[in-house]
Amino acid sequence: MSTGFRRYLVGGAVRDRLLGLPVQERDWVVVGSTPEDMAARGYKPVGKDFPVFLDPHTGEEHALARTERKSGRGYQGFAFHTGPDVTLEDDLRRRDLTVNAIAEDEHGTLVDPYGGVRDLQARQLRHVSEAFVEDPVRVLRLARFAARFAPLGFHVAEETQALLRQIVASGEVDHLVPERVWQEMKKALATAAPSVFFTTLRDCGALARVLPELAALSGVPQRADYHPEVDSLVHTLLCVDVAARLGYGLPVRYSALVHDLGKALTPRAEWPSHRMHDVRGVPLVEAFSARLRVPAEYRDLAVVHTREHLLIHRAMELRPMTLVELLERLHAFRPGERFEQVLQAALSDARGRLGFEDADYPQAPYLREARAIAATLQARDVLAQTPELQGPAIGARLRELRAAALKPWRAARATPPA
Repeated sequence: MSTGFRRYLVGGAVRDRLLGLPVQERDWVVVGSTPEDMAARGYKPVGKDFPVFLDPHTGEEHALARTERKSGRGYQGFAFHTGPDVTLEDDLRRRDLTVNAIAEDEHGTLVDPYGGVRDLQARQLRHVSEAFVEDPVRVLRLARFAARFAPLGFHVAEETQALLRQIVASGEVDHLVPERVWQEMKKALATAAPSVFFTTLRDCGALARVLPELAALSGVPQRADYHPEVDSLVHTLLCVDVAARLGYGLPVRYSALVHDLGKALTPRAEWPSHRMHDVRGVPLVEAFSARLRVPAEYRDLAVVHTREHLLIHRAMELRPMTLVELLERLHAFRPGERFEQVLQAALSDARGRLGFEDADYPQAPYLREARAIAATLQARDVLAQTPELQGPAIGARLRELRAAALKPWRAARATPPA
């Protein structure tokens, strides 16, 4: 058994502890050891591409210190080397950012050969070495870290921004598989400032390469009386940040992100108006979701919101029958969260405008109240009145009864108090 075995806590666990943040999981790097040595110590091998082992007592991952060499295109084009000769500094050097290249031994002593602690104090995201340009996933990871730590005042170092542009120019980001883009984007949507993920990608040119449907919104103007921010991409990112600020779930944040993709297809002659962008947007949302392998729950909500968001905003103008039909399409009479999620996405859209971040959105309670009244009538009420009806005729009659119930309610709401 090797006598050089030493293990160090690395990565996010060290970084987050130093920032005073909760530590979600702990990863270790082991130096002076071999796979045989690890197995003899009781560690269980789980790594496919390089030696990773689980601690038999804690279940925490322990990876053998390794170096890597670029051997092909894309993020999988690397050859790895492990062995007792690989030092901790060698292993930390292959990491992406200095704040992720800090280690801590079992006595709590920090090992920081690349200035990660200094960069934490300076609130700076900076690459460890020029090898940063070899892995295109680092563009996505950096953008995600920028979003996660933006509320703490972090920024991307200028020299690292230059490397991001270099990666894009080299064509490396074109080799990112859609599933990996979605993995990083999903994590970014879960942060408090998801817009920073997309602006970081935009600023280095990567957004147009990996998420061209979103990049196409940049520079597309909207009517300033409705949208003081004017730019369609700016509006989109404001919507996502509103959804994040209000603590809405990831499906709602995704829906807020893609609901206006159709504005990129508006003929320039019609700018700054965007008639039919809801209809034009549905196929784009479906294709975008399919390409990134977005879960069906996210996709289906985004499609409903994209198709109906303009009508939701006009809900208080709708006639009773149109209102009932809208409620049906919003899944208001079905079990599940879809109806509330659509209302959350619509509110995020309404508030995702400069100066409207805390604006009231009466359409949401209006639709909830309309749903409650309409839902008092069910198919059994139709059959009690007209037992001879069958099939679609039952649904049509139920729709009529619900509209009739909404008519006096709607009239009363429209009548000012005496």
